[in-house]
Amino acid sequence: MQASPRELLVKMFEAAIESAQPGHCIPPHLPAPGAGRTIVIGAGKASAAMAQALEKSWAGPLSGLVVTRYGYAVPCERIEIVEAAHPVPDQAGLDAAQRIMSLVSGLHADDTVICLISGGGSSLLPLPLEGITLEDKQHVNRALLASGATIGEMNTVRRHLSAIKGGRLAAACHPARVVTLLISDVPGDQPCDIASGPTVGDPSTCADALAIVRRYGIALPPAVREVLESGRGESVKPGDPSLSRCETRMIATPQMALEAAAAVAREAGVTPYILGNAIEGEARDLGKAMAGIARQVAEYGQPFAKPCVMLSGGETTVTVRGQGRGGRNVEFLLALGLSLEGRAGIHALAGDTDGVDGQEEIAGAVLAPDTLERAWGLGIKPADSLQDNDGHGFFGALGDSVVTGPTLTNVNDFRAVLVLE
Repeated sequence: MQASPRELLVKMFEAAIESAQPGHCIPPHLPAPGAGRTIVIGAGKASAAMAQALEKSWAGPLSGLVVTRYGYAVPCERIEIVEAAHPVPDQAGLDAAQRIMSLVSGLHADDTVICLISGGGSSLLPLPLEGITLEDKQHVNRALLASGATIGEMNTVRRHLSAIKGGRLAAACHPARVVTLLISDVPGDQPCDIASGPTVGDPSTCADALAIVRRYGIALPPAVREVLESGRGESVKPGDPSLSRCETRMIATPQMALEAAAAVAREAGVTPYILGNAIEGEARDLGKAMAGIARQVAEYGQPFAKPCVMLSGGETTVTVRGQGRGGRNVEFLLALGLSLEGRAGIHALAGDTDGVDGQEEIAGAVLAPDTLERAWGLGIKPADSLQDNDGHGFFGALGDSVVTGPTLTNVNDFRAVLVLE
């Protein structure tokens, strides 16, 4: 292996991100033009880049509107790009959602709607059901983000408070043909969980949403509770006639990203092992577990021989107890490092492929055998940083943050634990 451990880890992370770039993924999956109008809509961190890639490959007329995260817009000529807030929604997202619903009203059977959906779309399309305010949605979003709920659980609640998610956007497009192109950022690649499924049927119910709220002790605004308890927030179910002309195409997934990273490792003479693309759970618990496996590899060559890299994806959770700057990937790394106790030959990188870990404009960080020692030398107590949910503060002070800027895609978290001779 000629590259340094850090260089190899960063190169694998970059390959994972590159594999999910819309310029590669969009052209092979575009539908043939229909007899009527072609309208492009969408939401997500990758939606603007997806729209740009579509424009470059589409010869005929089209128009439309997509909403992306602040800082993620790219220039388009025929499709309007607007920006809004993520992960807590704002008025700009609400306005964009209302405009998208207006764009698809009154369509005909010979019209085609191409819907570009990627991770982050839930927050970027905050169109509340009647009686619920944007402030109510913001309150629920913040509570969910801090609760430790999985992304699937969060999106189950969101689908039942929305006038656009849970299949409602597709129902508004009927009778037009709807082709949804998805970049998955969720464990299991379930279409109803990507941006809370605006164009696909939702098998979950208001009762399911209420059970999640109770499970995590989330206090709901009265209007939100009324929508769930009355059943007024019920979503569009699979098999509904309004979804009969809808088609979904998965164009990039966490598994594809991990396979791209694995190819980089092989080229460097390091054997890759993909442990899973949909790993969930508390970030710090996963860090401890991965440390145990890495130690077994380093000391006994089990279950894998050195040199190797263990790759995984998915979306962990952080139950916020401290006042730190957060980040589930850096929380994973900090717990991993504490459990490894500076074990020689073990390096790691964890980051979000969208370039934003938590609410920071930082993708993640790298961990080395000397990380704890360097922190102690600066007077930083790693255990205190973990207790305070301050992974970003910890790795930032060491100069070990990984900052990519907006990647214009999102296939969830990337973790690589490298065990060398």
